[in-house]
Amino acid sequence: MEWEVVIGLETHAQLSTKSKIFSGAATAYGAAPNSQACLVDLGFPGQLPVLNKETVRMAIKFGLAIDAEIGKRSVFARTNYFYPDLPKGYQISQFELPIVGKGEIDVVLDDGTTTTVGITRAHLEEDAGKSMHEGFAAHSGIDLNRAGTPLLEIVTEPDMRSAKEAIAYAKKLRGLLIYLEICDGNMQEGSFRCDANVSLRPKGQQEFGTRAEIKNLNSFRFMEKAINYEIERQMDVLENGDKVVQETRLYDSDKNETRSMRSKEEANDYRYFPDPDLLPVEIEDSFIEGVRKTLPELPDVKRARFVSDYGLSDYDATIITDSRPLADYFEAVVKVCQQAKLSANWVMGELSASLNKEAKDISDSPVNAEMLGGMLNRIQDNTISGKIAKTVFEAMWASEGNADAIIKAKGLKQVTDTGAIEKIIDEVLASNAGQVAAYKGGKEQLFGFFVGQAMKASKGKANPAIVNELLKKKLG
Repeated sequence: MEWEVVIGLETHAQLSTKSKIFSGAATAYGAAPNSQACLVDLGFPGQLPVLNKETVRMAIKFGLAIDAEIGKRSVFARTNYFYPDLPKGYQISQFELPIVGKGEIDVVLDDGTTTTVGITRAHLEEDAGKSMHEGFAAHSGIDLNRAGTPLLEIVTEPDMRSAKEAIAYAKKLRGLLIYLEICDGNMQEGSFRCDANVSLRPKGQQEFGTRAEIKNLNSFRFMEKAINYEIERQMDVLENGDKVVQETRLYDSDKNETRSMRSKEEANDYRYFPDPDLLPVEIEDSFIEGVRKTLPELPDVKRARFVSDYGLSDYDATIITDSRPLADYFEAVVKVCQQAKLSANWVMGELSASLNKEAKDISDSPVNAEMLGGMLNRIQDNTISGKIAKTVFEAMWASEGNADAIIKAKGLKQVTDTGAIEKIIDEVLASNAGQVAAYKGGKEQLFGFFVGQAMKASKGKANPAIVNELLKKKLG
């Protein structure tokens, strides 16, 4: 039987506020355990939550960015759990009236096609604490620093049909949240983590199959592997004549398998009810319009502008606008050197490779936009060749100064004197008489050999265009 995969994602995006959603406790990552949890976070009797207005502003900002319905009236509810790291016994979330309603996100897939993923809702909620098992022999520790940290849970429609589609959506969503500056997207620290709902149904069937939820996927690579494993597992179950059980599963990256965690609860199991300590949130149009004015140029709009204004290919524009800081850096380089394509090549090439090699963010680059633009100016005025520019870039990366200082200090100025280059070429041809005869006998692929020898003899300083021109004349 041919099966169709159905995937929906629930993403928990930690909002970049300085304090928690219902208390003034700090949200900084990495603090000593239990040093950032106050009485409200711990659920002490008589301690009342107060909604952090900034979380509402951030949620609306996301909703406007995906052209979603903004709930003018939203209500916080209590979701009842019994977890060791949730001392209150319930999580404050939103149920029937979320702050962000239906919207959609367009996603470009690897084959260049675009698919639209529907957003069902996005609601505000608080995070729980964290159970710690390492370093506690026969015991577990509890760190409540994370309790009360603001989350925006973004729920999709079951619109994705493969692990790759799910990854493409998750990457697009993460990029958008970072663009909006409402989530840092740090997956290692848990700021962006997904639950994947996976099910299979016979091809052509309208009714959905029974789904399993894979919890807390905080790596794109593991997300893809976990979904693909789950697809294979469910296919085996169905083709053996058994039924898929609705349940929550965990992914074990060491064994590359998912395993059952608990049966999947229904909404009524959580016994949602409005939180009596929090009033409904009423949002005025003026507040929404104020948030709208803070929206940055969104990635899709920026990509289209880079294509139209800078003449970049759609591929180049997509790569550069994937990150807002990288897009800003690119535009700053172009402002200095006025050459968009040359700037794009260096930003996507040497710069990105160096950043990746040393696991640095663009904000930590030793070569700022002004320095790179200045070096590209030296390529354009023929002071250095593209090959020598790589040496200059490496020196800039090593904090040896700007391009002009490095070119002067290392004597890297390009040789454009026709007479000097002609002398080098004559020596190369004289030293390689056999290859000259072969070339003139029809072995034209040797032309590159002569170019290479001339460039080597000039220590890479000869102008390549002049070398090519003179060689063509001399070889006839």
